[in-house]
Amino acid sequence: MTARIGVVTFPGSLDDRDTQRAIRVSGAEPVALWHKDKDLKQVDAVVLCGGFSYGDYLRAGAIARFSPVMDTVIDQAKAGLPVLGICNGFQILTEAHLLPGGMLGNDHLHFICRDQKLRVENADTSWTSDYSAGQEINIPLKNMDGRYVADQRTLDELEAEGRVAFRYLDVNPNGSLNDIAGISNAAGNVVGLMPHPEHAVEPLIGTGRTDGLPFFTSILKKLVNA
Repeated sequence: MTARIGVVTFPGSLDDRDTQRAIRVSGAEPVALWHKDKDLKQVDAVVLCGGFSYGDYLRAGAIARFSPVMDTVIDQAKAGLPVLGICNGFQILTEAHLLPGGMLGNDHLHFICRDQKLRVENADTSWTSDYSAGQEINIPLKNMDGRYVADQRTLDELEAEGRVAFRYLDVNPNGSLNDIAGISNAAGNVVGLMPHPEHAVEPLIGTGRTDGLPFFTSILKKLVNA
């Protein structure tokens, strides 16, 4: 049976089609989900894609967090549903308190778009098991509000519990504390990151490499072997 992975589209989403394609390339079936619907169509996992949901008014992800679909996503994520938040999706996950901390504007106050080197810190989550801890990868990055912040207690907990999933290497592109590029929840089923793995699944696009593909093969293998 083919694994079905839902991709939520909010007003202002930019990368829903790219994410669906990445899922298809990995061998799973992408399922389009609309922000006004509470029904997740019995998907096996959910991706909150990148973009500027609701124009990033108030704060990035702050309005999308109250979309009807998020009530169901929050409930099912707490029950173990795998959820990946990419860029704006990561921002939404923090606003929904599925992940701790928050996102502020880049410290240089400019939109950034570049290929970004990362180090995989945690290869034990639902979305990272096809990587190896310590592996260095290159993933496209594009954001205006990508600076991850949290109080010191939260940072200490993330570090102590191994919940920093990815860390920026060579350069910190947005001022994120502890060079954090992505984190997970305690259970490892919810992961958020600012870079865009869906833009690095085929050699003809993005970085010209396929460093982002293991996100989608990781969840596929978890679902198939569950």
